[in-house]
Amino acid sequence: MYSWLYMAPSIHNRVKELRNERGWTQQQLAEHVGVTRQSIISIELNRYVPSLPLALMFSRIFGCSTDEIFTLENRS
Repeated sequence: MYSWLYMAPSIHNRVKELRNERGWTQQQLAEHVGVTRQSIISIELNRYVPSLPLALMFSRIFGCSTDEIFTLENRS
């Protein structure tokens, strides 16, 4: 039986795109969500997957659902 639980997930995000639409710098976004600029850089480069509370903060700041910001893709 095949299970999606055994797939290695890859999470892509639109944080950089949404930040740029607002004309914000990485530092400005970091200040809005309460993290460092380095954290924003890592998230935008898909090197770091944010925690659920941080993902929800992005959702609130950008005014859209987490599904509109983060996409879970499964790799085989």
